[in-house]
Amino acid sequence: MAKLLSIMLVLAIVSVTVSADECEQDRIDMKRECRRYHTWPAEPKLIPSEACCAMWQRASVPCLCKDVNKDKMKVLCMEKVVFVIKYCKMPFTPGSKCGS
Repeated sequence: MAKLLSIMLVLAIVSVTVSADECEQDRIDMKRECRRYHTWPAEPKLIPSEACCAMWQRASVPCLCKDVNKDKMKVLCMEKVVFVIKYCKMPFTPGSKCGS
């Protein structure tokens, strides 16, 4: 029984570590592929690249959204973010919250 609990604890720690790493990789990819499409000013809205859309299609949107705070919203134009993810056919689910 103790051995089983130890294995479960190790698996839980590994899954948290992998999730954090995946989330960080999504942030890195978003900055690399999509920064120019997400930043102020609100206009003009640029059609995102295929690489940016591919990033959004594989990314964890809830993971990216939980990291958006007031400081990041000074750089990110959420109106543009919504435009990009809709263009890339990755719309927010109803009731989603991203940023403050």
